[in-house]
Amino acid sequence: MRGHYPAMFRHIKDLQFEAKPDGPDAAFARRLQEALGGKWGELTLAHQYLFQGWSCRLPGKYQDLLLDVGTEEMAHVEMICTMIARLLQDAPLSMRAAAAEQNPILAMAFGGGNPSHLVQAGGGALPMDGNGVPWTGACVTASGNLLADFHANATAEMHSRLQLARLFHMTDDPGVKQMLRFLIARDTMHQRLWLSAIEELGRDGIEEIPVPDAFPDAVAESRHANTYLSFSAGGDGRIWSASHDDEPPADGGTPVLPDGDPQLYSSTRAPA
Repeated sequence: MRGHYPAMFRHIKDLQFEAKPDGPDAAFARRLQEALGGKWGELTLAHQYLFQGWSCRLPGKYQDLLLDVGTEEMAHVEMICTMIARLLQDAPLSMRAAAAEQNPILAMAFGGGNPSHLVQAGGGALPMDGNGVPWTGACVTASGNLLADFHANATAEMHSRLQLARLFHMTDDPGVKQMLRFLIARDTMHQRLWLSAIEELGRDGIEEIPVPDAFPDAVAESRHANTYLSFSAGGDGRIWSASHDDEPPADGGTPVLPDGDPQLYSSTRAPA
């Protein structure tokens, strides 16, 4: 709606960075789907940061950071979708067409492609991972606790960068490598942003470890909150805590469950 309300999102037709391969590669288009719709793909990152930002109770720098990075991740979604469509452009539609090219590499690329790219999407990207499993919002973490979420965001960027680095070594296409270099560089920046935001929360006195720090540990449970339990014979785990127990006690008795509902036909009594 124009006139009275500014647009929440503005789509600029130019891509944030070029996404143009030097040639078709249906097999790599399938692999690149992991960076789009996988657990740690751009769809997850974009929705995760945006939902965290929309639910943020602290307007200002933290909310701006979440919405700014989330919006940028949407640009990365568009870049990868564009790259996948271009990788599928002119890819053979049948083994006969691949063989007609007399190019064994092209035939191999066809054989490793995802039929859904052609049958469902007409040669375009889909919201799914590299195995064709549809992307789901269950991948999104948005707890409302900024410290917990920022740690999750740093982890997400680490996994995203790890997968992009692996994909980089799975292609020889210069154009694809150029786009991957850019995405890897931005993941580097985003990792640093979330780690800096974690430190900023501490300086502002908003959130501390453990999460949530506002929930007090009961006095009776203080031993459990501070003691390292070693279950490895001769292990070195004691370095992690000044208080440690090399023979962790069993504080609970042997569990005895009540008889089950007869309608469930569960074996609940020992034979006479």
